[in-house]
Amino acid sequence: MAKSCSCNDFNRAQLLRRGAAVAGRGLPKIEPGMPLPAGTGLDRRTFLLRSTGAALSVYGASMLSPRHFEEGIAQAAAEAPAQPVLVSIFMEGGWDALSVLAPVGDARYRTLRPTLALPDGSGQAFGEDSRLMWHPQASALATLHEEKKVTVFPAVGYDPPDESHFTSRHYWEVGELNTQTRSGWMGRLLDATGQAGNPLQGLSLDYSLAPALATTRMPVAAVSSPADYDMWAYGLNEPLTAPALRAFGELGALHAPSPAYAQARGAALDTSIVLNQMAAFAQSQEKSTYTPAVPYPAAGGEFPARLAALAAMLDAGLPIKCASLTAVGSYDTHSDEQETLSTNLGETLAAVLAFQRDLEQRGLADRVLIQLWSEFGRRPQENGSGTDHGAAGVAFLIGTQAAGQMIGEFPGLSKLDENDNLVNTSDFRAMYCALLEQWFQTEAEPIIPEAALFKELPQLIKS
Repeated sequence: MAKSCSCNDFNRAQLLRRGAAVAGRGLPKIEPGMPLPAGTGLDRRTFLLRSTGAALSVYGASMLSPRHFEEGIAQAAAEAPAQPVLVSIFMEGGWDALSVLAPVGDARYRTLRPTLALPDGSGQAFGEDSRLMWHPQASALATLHEEKKVTVFPAVGYDPPDESHFTSRHYWEVGELNTQTRSGWMGRLLDATGQAGNPLQGLSLDYSLAPALATTRMPVAAVSSPADYDMWAYGLNEPLTAPALRAFGELGALHAPSPAYAQARGAALDTSIVLNQMAAFAQSQEKSTYTPAVPYPAAGGEFPARLAALAAMLDAGLPIKCASLTAVGSYDTHSDEQETLSTNLGETLAAVLAFQRDLEQRGLADRVLIQLWSEFGRRPQENGSGTDHGAAGVAFLIGTQAAGQMIGEFPGLSKLDENDNLVNTSDFRAMYCALLEQWFQTEAEPIIPEAALFKELPQLIKS
């Protein structure tokens, strides 16, 4: 993983989100007009804590006792064992669309990018537009595209574009151009179609709740790391730890003679329930009870392990409907773009390819769709060794059920917008509407404001 040279706006956005992710903590000061993340203030109840600080938290469950979740998870799994799943992967920082899919055949490309332009033939040709070429480190994505498993949005965005990391990301997360919205677009889907007893229906594989999963009434969960599904008890080691923790859970189910006892016993039972649900996916050498169906890359930090654990969770029948992850590294490449983009892109896409092959080996691929997205693209004209914030970017939908065809054409570099940015040829809200109606079989209008503006939806799923 390579570090990017992030701008001040990006760093402020990260600090704000880190503060907002902790329930009850005051938010840092922000600039006027910068939106709060969706889910800010959402009630959070932590179930599983270790001495290392890792946690599994359930959000939006203040009116429901967590002890009901065991029954709710089992019921949800039994009722919809083959429900469609969307895995949303965020490329943080605004990745450079004109490098991921480089317009090497456009007459202005090398004029605008005398330093960063990719050499002809250094990557695989993009079969749907002869002007475009895959970045050399996007070979994993190119392979899946050749197999008709990738739907490409070569210039996706919205009008008018906003070049702020925080505001543009917020728009994508909430599914509308409204800085006041506090629920995520996937969260509203779960509000409409989810179950009150199933916190795993929306799973954020990150250290905090993904704003796109923020609901208004249904429970959703955040897991810090698959490697941390474990319990710790002071002064206890194996072989005593496991029986002691089982006893704590059993004590939690007993009658409580007072509110204080009830709270303590409830916490013991809640923790036992979540431990039992998640223990099978521990990655420690001693406790791992699953093996990925295919090898995953070693590079990329926790990202490959999170994807491997997610595939195993789905294979075990856990009722996950929407999952969210953050890709390897940052794409805020104001400088040193060649090395940073290549490293992070290669590590991310290698793990995504392994995840797709894992799903295929397990027989799960037909019900899982992977979305790769970023808050915006980069400016067509380089600044020397990097690129600054732009407008239209690139997004992908990956899976055996993806339509496998380009949505919106590449607009070319001969006519840019008034700020000299790439113009969009598709709207991200139309993508969401199509996902809701074609993938989840759910009417888009109640979930995406102004969905009626996108009446002719792109065909994202194989018919």
